[in-house]
Order: sequence, then structure tokens, then C-alpha cells
Amino acid sequence: MPTYICLHKLTDQGIKNIKDAPQRIEEDIKAAEAAGGKVLGVYTVLGEYDFVSIGEFPNDETALTLGLALGAQGNVRTTSLKAFTKEEFAEIVKKLP
Repeated sequence: MPTYICLHKLTDQGIKNIKDAPQRIEEDIKAAEAAGGKVLGVYTVLGEYDFVSIGEFPNDETALTLGLALGAQGNVRTTSLKAFTKEEFAEIVKKLP
């Protein structure tokens, strides 16, 4: 399955409700699994972003749907990145002229 990295920034609402964040994370993990995905990790980080999550999803549409649903809750804004393994990258580079 394709891998996706998601960068999360708390909104004003999200920071006001920060004590609920651990439960929301668990609920989001269950939603990802129900959609056929797998969350590989969720990390609280220092710097420009507040959380980073890494997951595998069947396709871009599933990843996008889950990201939109997460953003619609109003607690975080997300930036999603599709990730390629070093093996996938090597195969892509082989196709270069």
C-alpha cells in the first residue's frame, strides 16, 4: 500500500481542546483502519507542526478522504505528503532517459 506522511497544525479550537487530543487520535486511527488503512505512527513534535502521522492507505482517494474528514473536525489543519520508499525511488530513477 502507498505510504503517506501527514503534518498537522493545531487550530485555535484544537489547542483549546488539547486534553481531548489523545482520544481523538485513537478515534482517527480506528477510522483509518475502517477505511482499509493502517496508521504506522503518530508523533507529537516540536517546531512548525504539532503532530506528524505516517500511514498506509489503499490509494490517494482514501488518504484524501480521511485527511478532509480530519480537517473538517476543526482541530487541526493538515499537509499530506505521498511517500516513496528507496526501492520505489530507485525504480522511478531507472525510467529516466
